[in-house]
Amino acid sequence: MQRWRGYEAVPSGFGRSVITIGVFDGVHRGHQATIGHAVSRARELGLQSVVVTFDPHPSEVVRPGTHPAVLTEPHRKAELIEQLGVDVLCVVPFTVDFSKLSPQQFVHDVLVEHLHAAVVVVGENFRFGHRAAGDRALLSELGRTFGFTVDDSPLVAEHGTVFSSTYIRACVDAGDVAAAAEALGRPHRVEGVVVRGDQRGRQLGFPTANFLTGTYTSIPADGVYAGWVIRRGERLPAAASVGTNPTFSGTERRVEAHILDFDDDLYGERLELEFVDRRRGQVKFDGVEPLIAQMKEDVAQIRSVLER
Repeated sequence: MQRWRGYEAVPSGFGRSVITIGVFDGVHRGHQATIGHAVSRARELGLQSVVVTFDPHPSEVVRPGTHPAVLTEPHRKAELIEQLGVDVLCVVPFTVDFSKLSPQQFVHDVLVEHLHAAVVVVGENFRFGHRAAGDRALLSELGRTFGFTVDDSPLVAEHGTVFSSTYIRACVDAGDVAAAAEALGRPHRVEGVVVRGDQRGRQLGFPTANFLTGTYTSIPADGVYAGWVIRRGERLPAAASVGTNPTFSGTERRVEAHILDFDDDLYGERLELEFVDRRRGQVKFDGVEPLIAQMKEDVAQIRSVLER
């Protein structure tokens, strides 16, 4: 997959293409359907498939201070998009000036002049241009003017719930990582560099890797989870904890993972952590002994869950 920074990076001689556009945070099942439709149409027509996305998140530029929690870091989003068979990922720097492009300017400058759109694939709720003034109907009208067609990609839903990034963030925030995984098509993942904590876990017999996560990372609700740590491509079973360690009067919210049957030094390594199932909420124990007893029970339950 080719990766371009900005639509101005389109090489000379680039032919017509099938394009889909969006933030695509999470690359969830709805996104997968839309992108997959674009890839299929491109192959059918013998054209290049192009995914146009944005960095930073448009909300932070249009309304500073409103950046939503992030389900996938940019490099992870690119990996997931590439796995769908896309030919080109075009990441457009979302600036104040870019946000002021009218719907007509956006279509002419980005889709027509640079990317040479033959087909544009969008979801039912697609909006574009300054103040999100453009909609599906306007895009089709502009397509008739500039010589491209618009394909609809229906929203993906199950049990009456439409899968969206907003819905998945709400699931993660509530600790319902199983529902988030259903909508994503895979477990929710966070990543970060392992940093030194209080080293209390090792003293208790349960050493943990403390994750330094990104500023906007979507972190599950406080509690104990069954999960997988991904290290150099290897998936390792883990008991994950999110919270402030209230038994020890902690105040800093942390993401930690105790990797089962593992005792190597991980400091400074960048790891990923997938959340599979929430086992319980965060509890303040009356001392170390009841905490250790609960941790032993947690690990036994988590081992059983992950073996299944």
